[in-house]
Amino acid sequence: MFSTLFTAAVDVLHAVAADVPNPGQGEAPPGADQLLKILRWVAWVVFGLCVAGVLIAAGRMAVMHRHGEGGAHASGLAWVAAACILAGSASALVGALVG
Repeated sequence: MFSTLFTAAVDVLHAVAADVPNPGQGEAPPGADQLLKILRWVAWVVFGLCVAGVLIAAGRMAVMHRHGEGGAHASGLAWVAAACILAGSASALVGALVG
């Protein structure tokens, strides 16, 4: 039953996606280079925050281990890892969705 429902949902999505126009690569609008510059800055800041998040999680790990609270830091480290994966795959993810 689930596979039939899933197949029907995929068919509906394909029908909806067929009506969406695809402009292709085309020509970039004026000022697009400035937008790309801002996006590169944002990416740089996000990756810096990811590194800081890993370092903070490592520091919390050390402090909690010292106080005998082992294992309580795992969820924080998992969230930081998820954010790093999402930031690293942002371009590919958007490309796959738009593409």
